[in-house]
This record gives sequence, structure tokens and C-alpha cells, in this order.
Amino acid sequence: MNILQMNRLEQNHYHLDSLRLHNGLYKASHSHVYSHVWLRDSFYEVLPYLHSTCGRYEQTYHALLDIFRKYEWKIDIHTRQKPVHRHEYIHARFDIYNGEEILQDWGNCQHDAIGAILFGIGEGVRAGRKIIRDQKDHEIIQKLVYYLYCCQYWMDADNGMWEEWREVHSSSVGACIAGLQSVRDIVFVPRELITKGYTTLTNMFPFESADRPADLAQLSLIYPYKVFIADDAKLIVDRIEGLLLRERGVIRYKGDSYFALNEHEGRHHALSHYYGKEAEWTFGIPWLALCHMELGNIEKAKEYVEWTERLMLEDGRLPELYFAGSDRYNENTPLGWSQAIYIIAKERLDSLQK
Repeated sequence: MNILQMNRLEQNHYHLDSLRLHNGLYKASHSHVYSHVWLRDSFYEVLPYLHSTCGRYEQTYHALLDIFRKYEWKIDIHTRQKPVHRHEYIHARFDIYNGEEILQDWGNCQHDAIGAILFGIGEGVRAGRKIIRDQKDHEIIQKLVYYLYCCQYWMDADNGMWEEWREVHSSSVGACIAGLQSVRDIVFVPRELITKGYTTLTNMFPFESADRPADLAQLSLIYPYKVFIADDAKLIVDRIEGLLLRERGVIRYKGDSYFALNEHEGRHHALSHYYGKEAEWTFGIPWLALCHMELGNIEKAKEYVEWTERLMLEDGRLPELYFAGSDRYNENTPLGWSQAIYIIAKERLDSLQK
């Protein structure tokens, strides 16, 4: 079937599958910039198949566990000795051909990515997916828990979801809390490891970090992690809609310089230098739909799903982002993360409306 003859859901599954590698991992995008495997992106890209028997979910997590097996020596060191230099942390990006770490200097301290993988493992096991193949997989999961403990994730400034300057991010702390809670029935998780995280999250609420009062990354604390519920979740959604929602997406935070209209002037200026020029990220729209579903606002979720469909190109591709106030988009198109979030939102909405 010609892709233009497919419905939006079929188109999105097609584009998402085009990013899937032979080993079950996912490229972030086909662009030369994003043609790597990110832990976090693979987590989100395979999430639509959590409750499917197609085998995609299991294959992705087996491949992720194989990467951790390859770097078990590094994890072993940092279950006893807190990482100091960036290269000592578990890396966020890997080569699509051999699973090797990308050695380019990068913001490799990303605790939320480890929390996401633990969460994905735990949710997969709960959904009946055969994630854990043998004792070695079990040992790796246990070591990831001890790695977060050794890093002191609840107080260790990390590069966060957007891989930028180091701060303590509520989205990272929350991802770790969710991941640790999710694997408690699989491996040993010290109780204090979770309570310390909740203490930090409570003290930071409702801010993302010292520099960012509101951030798109905070939506993850509502969906998929469900760390915030009810009134707390509503407050986060209200703040993001009030401060960050734009016509073609959600800006990541006020003053974001990445693909800002004046990014060519450098990314080192104060955040205020980029106000009003921030790029609009498409996956923020279906993500808000999922958050409203968590809150029971089905009609509002429907509006956001339909809004997402208006942002798609004719063939169903969702760009990573649109430039501020325009219909111009960047080269990271399609972005697998965007396609996946739409698929989850659309399928869940359809099931709720039956």
C-alpha cells in the first residue's frame, strides 16, 4: 500500500519501524545528526509495543541488556566508586553497528536514561514480556540499581533529558524513582534509595531545576512514570500549558537555545537572550494528550491527538521540531520518539472511546 493511502496510525507505525535496527534497538532519526542509538529514545520508541505479543519489546530490552553486559566492567567500578568525570558515567549514545559507546565528548551523566530502562524492564515483566533471559540479566539489573545508589542520583547534578548543563533535575530524579519502584519485585532495592528521591522531588516541586521553573521533561513524571498524580499532576500540566505550549509544539523550557532562531549567535548567552525564539517540539502535543488521559480529561486529550495529526507532514512524519512561529522544521524528521508518543496516545484514546 502506498504510504499516502494509509491512515495516520498506520503511517506512524511505518515510520517508527523504519528506525528499528536488526537487533531491535532504534535509531533516534534517519538524519546524520541523530543516526545513533540513545538509551532514552529506544525506551520511548519501543513503548508502543509493551502490551503486544509481536516480540519487539523483548528484543529491544535484550539488546539493551547486551549493551550493559558489554560494559559490565564499567558498571562494576561505579557500583563502588562514584563517577567523577563524564566518561565514567554509563553513556547515553551507542553506535548502531557494534553497540560501542560514542566517544565524542557529550553530556553522558543522564540518570533519567538509566531510570527509564529500569522502568521499562519492570513494566515489561509485569506485562508478561520475557525480558530476563538468565542469571546474568538479573545481575545486570541489580548492578544498575547499585550504580544509581553509588551515583547518589537524588542529589547528583546530571545532564538531564536534554543533555545540557548539569543540574539536579526533577525529571531525572523522578525517572529513577519510577525505575527503582518498577524493579523492586525483581531485584533488591534499598528502601532509602527511593525515599531519598522522594525527598528531593518534594523539595523541588513544582520546578524542574534551579534554572528551569517549567520544562517539557516534567510531563514524563505524569506519563509514563506516574510519579505525580491528581492535583500535583494537574499543576504540572497547567504550568507547561501556560508557559511552554505553542502553536506547533511545546518548547522545552523558556530560553532554550537548541534550534532557536538566533542559535547562530551561539548557545552561551543568558536564557533570556532566546526568549520568544525557542523551537517548538512536536511530541509535546501528544504527550499532553497522554497526561490529560491520566487526569481523566478525555475530551482534552482528543483535542491534543487531533492537533498532533495537523502537525504531521502528508506522509505522517512528525518532525522533531518546528522553528519558532513558522512551518519550517529541522532535519531530524521523522523523530522516532515523536512517532511513538503519538501512537501510544492515539491507540489509548481509541480504546477509551470504544
